Amino acid sequence: MRVVLAQPRGFCAGVVRAIDIVERALEKFGAPVYVRHEIVHNRHVVSGLEAKGARFVDELDQVPEGAVTIFSAHGVARSVVEDARERGLPVLDATCPLVSKVHSQSRRYVGLGRALILIGHAGHPEVEGTIGQVDAPVRLVSTPADVESLDLQRDTPAAYVTQTTLSVDETREVIAALKARFTDIVGPNTSDICYATQHRQSAVRELCRKVDVLLVVGASNSSNSNRLREIGVEEGVPSYLIADATELSIDWVAGVASVGLTAGASAPEELVLDVIAALRRIEDVEVTQMNGVEENIVFRLPPELRQEENEPETAEA
Repeated sequence: MRVVLAQPRGFCAGVVRAIDIVERALEKFGAPVYVRHEIVHNRHVVSGLEAKGARFVDELDQVPEGAVTIFSAHGVARSVVEDARERGLPVLDATCPLVSKVHSQSRRYVGLGRALILIGHAGHPEVEGTIGQVDAPVRLVSTPADVESLDLQRDTPAAYVTQTTLSVDETREVIAALKARFTDIVGPNTSDICYATQHRQSAVRELCRKVDVLLVVGASNSSNSNRLREIGVEEGVPSYLIADATELSIDWVAGVASVGLTAGASAPEELVLDVIAALRRIEDVEVTQMNGVEENIVFRLPPELRQEENEPETAEA
């Protein structure tokens, strides 16, 4: 069996930064530190941090007085920030800088008096955080059909922003529908969607031209991991999302010549290696890696956690 690894795959800079914030906070302040919601959407990552002393809570009222508190990579509403400030909680913000950029765009558009439309999935933590960033109604759409049902006049000055982990192609379709619906609408280009999301989706499309089956390592509640599996289906390749090697079914790969393997942006590489080991237990495996984008993007940590004065600024390749 030939196993072809997507490039890039796995951790993005925002996830690396978020995990580093929790680990360095534990080193500096000692256990426990409290994290509001999962720091990233991966149970293995969360369990590993729990073993080191992180405590994950649903809401701030579960955080003891004075305890170090960390906001997850998905971002939070301003009401959460204000609640932490009122309680005097020492806060470290692990919000991905690209999510923070969406927050900034949202506030700017609302400040200009435009009706704000958010392209995203209801209930996702990033969506809830973005909606909570502005003091104005936010209309959530996921499909072109949602655009048609918006309760806004055609000439309403409007603006859109996007959840960072969406399918680039689907988002492009929704943006086209918005531009067809409204005569005065502004917003970022699809290129403004998270670089990691775009790179991983492009890699999977190319990968699907080379393999018989696609395996995506990632959590079931990970938006970007689900999008990777959906792209495989769109490309006509049997595609499966698995949390780890224990969820691999022999039936999926029995008799196939080639298996494509990738991982969502919050899935560690060790889980990919575990899947390869599981495939080796089924039959002999030859592993190759696609040529692809080499990501060398680094997001700077909060100042109170930087160990060296020369630690890198936020940078993009």
